[in-house]
Amino acid sequence: MKRVALALTLALAAGLTAQAANAQTLKTVKDRGMLSCGVSQGLPGFSSPDDKGNWTGLDVDVCRAIAGAIFNDPAKVKFVPLSAKDRFTALQSGEIDVL
Repeated sequence: MKRVALALTLALAAGLTAQAANAQTLKTVKDRGMLSCGVSQGLPGFSSPDDKGNWTGLDVDVCRAIAGAIFNDPAKVKFVPLSAKDRFTALQSGEIDVL
């Protein structure tokens, strides 16, 4: 569990460092009150919804960790399923905050 927490912390630090050049994204996320996270359209182990629509997987856990760091609430995240073709366009356009 400690290794998972450390890995998530490092991933968060790397993500926030990458966003340092564009602090506006963090401000936008805080103002909106929710993180918009791009995920695959269903890749078991990375991001896939269960029968009740609850997302699970590594990518989902990273998004929840980021939301937890920003809002102190890992539930403040909206998952946006995207195809491999559309994910970078959605990130560049601001449709999603993180990928």
